[in-house]
Amino acid sequence: MSTFLNLPSPPLPPHLATLRAAALRQEPGSGFSTNIRPLRTRRTAAATSHGPDPLTNETMLQGFEWYVPADGAHWRRLARVLPALAGLGVSKLWIPPACKAASSEGNGYDLYDLWDLGEFEQKGGVATKWGTKGELEGLVEVAGGLGVRVLFDAVLNHKTGADFCEGIYARRVDEKDRRVEVSTESEVGKARKVETMLAWTGFNFPGRDGRYSEMRWKNDHFTGVDYDYATKKHGIWKLEGKEWADDVDEELGNYDFLWVSLPSDPEHPEVKADLFRWVEWLPQQMKFGGLRLDAIKHYSFRFLRDFVTHIREHVDPDWFIVGEYWREDSEYLARFIEFMGHQISLFDVQLVSNFSKVSSLGEQGDLTKVLDDSLTLWKPDNAVTFVVNHDTQAGQSLELWAYGSQYDYFDDPRCVGFTRLGHHSKSGGHGLAVVMTNAWEYATKPMFVGRQHAGEAWTDLLRWCPGQVVIRDDGWGDFPVGHRSVAVWVNSQADDRAEVDTLVFDFDIYGDDHTQGAAPRETTLDETS
Repeated sequence: MSTFLNLPSPPLPPHLATLRAAALRQEPGSGFSTNIRPLRTRRTAAATSHGPDPLTNETMLQGFEWYVPADGAHWRRLARVLPALAGLGVSKLWIPPACKAASSEGNGYDLYDLWDLGEFEQKGGVATKWGTKGELEGLVEVAGGLGVRVLFDAVLNHKTGADFCEGIYARRVDEKDRRVEVSTESEVGKARKVETMLAWTGFNFPGRDGRYSEMRWKNDHFTGVDYDYATKKHGIWKLEGKEWADDVDEELGNYDFLWVSLPSDPEHPEVKADLFRWVEWLPQQMKFGGLRLDAIKHYSFRFLRDFVTHIREHVDPDWFIVGEYWREDSEYLARFIEFMGHQISLFDVQLVSNFSKVSSLGEQGDLTKVLDDSLTLWKPDNAVTFVVNHDTQAGQSLELWAYGSQYDYFDDPRCVGFTRLGHHSKSGGHGLAVVMTNAWEYATKPMFVGRQHAGEAWTDLLRWCPGQVVIRDDGWGDFPVGHRSVAVWVNSQADDRAEVDTLVFDFDIYGDDHTQGAAPRETTLDETS
């Protein structure tokens, strides 16, 4: 049982049935608030003479996909399109693992050397799949100039691509329940549990030769292996004298071991010291804005809490840290956040699962239930919402007008919407109205956008819904949406509206003329990065 599960349960999220009941149109504020807040940093906006500034809407973009060409040019690609991305509201750029992988084509999740950011001749070259350290520095510098924080994808709990083999003793475990040791037959026909093996567990990083860190990793720094080089057998073995971390996810009995890798031993003082030194060293190389922690269900939770606390106290208290914990149990993840002292955010896995379920059901999907059981309800300040499909990136243009008080209208299972009333300090005070439906019929939803917008003519940014909506004197408008579609309504005369209306979303970031040629014009955006 994981350590933090013994803690008291976190406060329950708001009851959605109560919130839905408040969505009846009776008052200007009849839309209900779900207390959902935009992704933000720990710093809040300074107060103005007209009251507090709204929280800055933030958008984090995953700046890569799995099948990026292994041509070492990706840092340059991102640097060239970043001005366009920043113009659309991208405030955080999540980059892939920038450390040396086990091969020149590795994406970095097959981690070899944390201390090599594309600087040393190792594993087939100097550059990583993504580029050189110098090119990464250039990307981070461009991002800083645009006010975009770069999040480093940190792979801390395993290594691959060892430099040499070592003789070890280990015990084989059941692959479906790693807590259970299994016996094997010896050469003399007697059952045995401790096996003599030859395993790839030695790392001396010859290309780096002790630069930055003198630590050489050997079998004592790991807890398990998955291959016996002597017998050419695959499996999962726990090293003799070692135990799996007792505070990891309980999937497969104990999820310390991640397949095809060597799980590091966080209890080993040299391992812990090296990782702590590394995270202090990282921002000394270039100005990163935070971390994305990979596969934290395989981490020791106590180690992770110590690691994040060390960052807050000795590296940067304002770093944004988000963890990947793939589990559709928001109460469990809320307890994890409590255990971490609210020092970390998590991706809202349940919410993206809800998106998937609703979309797969077509017209039978209930849009009012999309927030059910989501981490966003349990921990709105620590939940990072995301979508899998990048085809909706046109919606990122909302950055210009998505400010002010928000009202949500989850009063119809086939058609939902929300409005932002606008704020005087952002985009001239202009607001927006978003309505979406999964039905095959056109729909119209009355929503309140504020009396200050009376008489304004609003049109659909996405240009899928023709005509205009004139806001009435009471601040209400009747906003239509096409069948199985979404509409984003904004004042046709709003500041910067002409710029958004001419956006082009078909820029080919992988085209031959974009790795060395001129940057794309600022009104283009790559759809695939």
